[in-house]
Amino acid sequence: QVQLVESGGGSVQAGGSLTLSCAASGFTYSPYCMAWFRQVPGKQRERVAFIYVGDGNLYYTDFARGRFTISQDSAKNTLYLQMNSLKPEDTAKYYCAARMTAYGSCRDAISYGTWGQGTQVTVSS
Repeated sequence: QVQLVESGGGSVQAGGSLTLSCAASGFTYSPYCMAWFRQVPGKQRERVAFIYVGDGNLYYTDFARGRFTISQDSAKNTLYLQMNSLKPEDTAKYYCAARMTAYGSCRDAISYGTWGQGTQVTVSS
């Protein structure tokens, strides 16, 4: 059974840091790309960053660039999101997602077929 399990969320003050982890299991072959998304109640899920698993190329949404770092540890089947200089507007539930095929775009949430349950990040001012 394919599964993604996020951890590492919590409450921090503005300017603080958190590292999210996403443990992947049950995959019979490596995903084509993996991503972090976030969602605030009542708003659309938005992409934070994604990585092409094969070549390691990274892409960040503007608000994440320079503050967040997406990385992978293939040996541990784990995806990470290091978040620095957190702001109150970063408060959201953060989701890990995996896309198995190369068809379509890794930028779009609709392209991802496997999702974790999410981990809450709350940043206070």
